[in-house]
Amino acid sequence: MKKYILFIFSVFYGVLSYSQDIKSIQLRALGDNVYTAIVPIGTVLELSFDDLEADGKDYQYKIEHMTHDWKKSRLFSSQFIDGFDENTIINVTNSFNTLQSYTHYEVRIPNANTVITKSGNYLLSVLDEDDDMVFTRKFVLYESVASVGLNVSRSRNTETLNTQQTIEFSVNYPNLRINNPQQEINVVLLKNENWNETITDLQPTFFKPNQLKYTYSNKTNFWGGNEYLNFDSKFLRNKSINIVKIEKGDVFQHYVYPYTYDPYLTYRYNPDINGQFVFRALEGNDARTEADYARMHFTLEAEEPFNDKKVHVYGAFNNFEIDDETELTYNFDDSTYRGSVLMKQGFYNYTFATVDEFGIVNTNEINGSFFQTENQYTVIVYFKPFGSLYDRVIGMGSVSFNQNR
Repeated sequence: MKKYILFIFSVFYGVLSYSQDIKSIQLRALGDNVYTAIVPIGTVLELSFDDLEADGKDYQYKIEHMTHDWKKSRLFSSQFIDGFDENTIINVTNSFNTLQSYTHYEVRIPNANTVITKSGNYLLSVLDEDDDMVFTRKFVLYESVASVGLNVSRSRNTETLNTQQTIEFSVNYPNLRINNPQQEINVVLLKNENWNETITDLQPTFFKPNQLKYTYSNKTNFWGGNEYLNFDSKFLRNKSINIVKIEKGDVFQHYVYPYTYDPYLTYRYNPDINGQFVFRALEGNDARTEADYARMHFTLEAEEPFNDKKVHVYGAFNNFEIDDETELTYNFDDSTYRGSVLMKQGFYNYTFATVDEFGIVNTNEINGSFFQTENQYTVIVYFKPFGSLYDRVIGMGSVSFNQNR
């Protein structure tokens, strides 16, 4: 079993997939309060990002079909796309009335040049004028051939009773013939739209006619974690939620309310959006090009530094990645970790993570892990019959667990 969970998962520390001048990357389905790129085939997804150099570069997007474990599939582009798998991004707009100039890029898929015809995992790459990769994002297109039922509960393991959550689920396929489910079916458990937090390589525990059940006691356990912290920078010149101080510079400097590390922390319910973010600026009409950038200053109060570990700000604002900009530095004079990240105006969830010398990321060490925490879990079901060239995604199920409701 391959297991990537909140408490420990591997990253290639210090490797950036895109320039520091590329900011505010989003790949989501259209709609308010929508944060997912796991959608039914045919659904419109929108990719958007800003280039802070603001010099009108030509960027292209490229789409690749992937296997269930994110390796390049055997399909040619003509077998999964009606049109072109690589095209120039032509929807380009300059920022308006902002201290930080930027160029905003958008593209929607499908479009007149690119229509995806098969379900599956997809890797969307953005390339620069030299065909060098700038960044990548994952998305999943699924068919509604199978239905997925999920149940999330408190861990049944006495050692993790208060810190973990367990997921049970079933896959129902009344109109599909699956000859060998153990070989032809793969499932992925995903937490909070974060591809660093997955559980894979699971086999069904029970077989019924046209139904597979997955009822593990420990193999499908996730650390509950804690609710995300948040701030709102929708006002550039005035304080908003969890902003304690604002200074004017080349860009505005916003100081986020300090967080105090408490090794004896107990759970306290605080509604969040599971690490996600949304752009908004009340001083403009269109946040895409009128929202400005502010340098967000983060402070973590800790009596002593975490030995042999680095501390980072962590969240979907940079695709849950660890990079140089998110690192905080310990100040012995006032016993605080401090650091700053340049971010577009909006409402953000974030948390703090420690990274050890082996690059292992732990988001529970600072904020704790509790079985009551609200989390969203998604099950993706892949089907590859014997002799087939690719993994279809035949179903998806999602559930939000909240012990407090």
